[in-house]
Amino acid sequence: MFCRNCGTANPDSGQFCSKCGQPVSSAARTTPGPTPVPGSSFATPPPLPGDAHTSGKAIASLICGIFTFFLPASIAAIILGHISLSEIRNSAGRMGGRGIAITGLVLGYLGLVIIPIMIVAAIAIPNLLRARTAANEASAVGSLRSINTAAMIYAAKFENGFPSSLEVLGAGAAGDSNCNRAAILDLVLTSGRKSGYIFCTSRGKPHGQSNILRRGLHPVLEKLGIRRCGFHAFRRFRNTYLRNYTSCPNGLRKFWLGWSGEDMSDHYDKIREDAAFRREVAERVGIGFDLPKPSIVPSVGNVSSSNEDVQLVTT
Repeated sequence: MFCRNCGTANPDSGQFCSKCGQPVSSAARTTPGPTPVPGSSFATPPPLPGDAHTSGKAIASLICGIFTFFLPASIAAIILGHISLSEIRNSAGRMGGRGIAITGLVLGYLGLVIIPIMIVAAIAIPNLLRARTAANEASAVGSLRSINTAAMIYAAKFENGFPSSLEVLGAGAAGDSNCNRAAILDLVLTSGRKSGYIFCTSRGKPHGQSNILRRGLHPVLEKLGIRRCGFHAFRRFRNTYLRNYTSCPNGLRKFWLGWSGEDMSDHYDKIREDAAFRREVAERVGIGFDLPKPSIVPSVGNVSSSNEDVQLVTT
């Protein structure tokens, strides 16, 4: 017999419906037919034997949900998913695909959440990258100014020329600085890398003693027929010359070579503040060897008048 409430087939000896629990009587119809649905004026047909077919709208909702990154596809997935769920709910088991419809709905709503975030990110990320690049460029310009200022301070403070590398400007403590540990530049800059930029030479090589030796000093030594050496050889020569062949005061020699700070007498020595005396001694003792004199030749173009200025170029 069939239940008058839901249309489910029950055994003839049963008194209650096995699906909805409503009592069934022996006078119930033996053939299924339209039965009223509570709360509705339409009759819900009973389920038919066999496998229920999958809702086409549920499949369409899933397909649109797969392409959820496109806004119209997400909206279509949501609409088709709700329609298919409603049809499946009202089909009394004759139509399947509820899980497919729910999957399409989830993908559709997920697309509606992700797409605005992607739009905002697509607008904001390039602006953030440009702002960061501009900040790094400004930092690099400031770093170059700091390096230039530190090199000028080094040359004026130690009267030893410009520093041979960036490491010389930043190593050591500020209270005990010398020409090898000047403590003028920030330790981050002395590494040659800051804010995403590498501070290098015009050839793209880092500012290091080894690069300066290979490209500057060693070629000159080879032309002069002198075996290769490092910068420390100049310090040895300078110390030997000042100590044995000149009347340079010992405190000034130690100051020039960067050996100050060994004891209390060096700590209290104020030779650093007497630039005039250092200049006088430097002019008197010289450098220990003769530099070749440059030839001064005029660089004059085709001029029609002798009143025009003549530029001299040192070669």
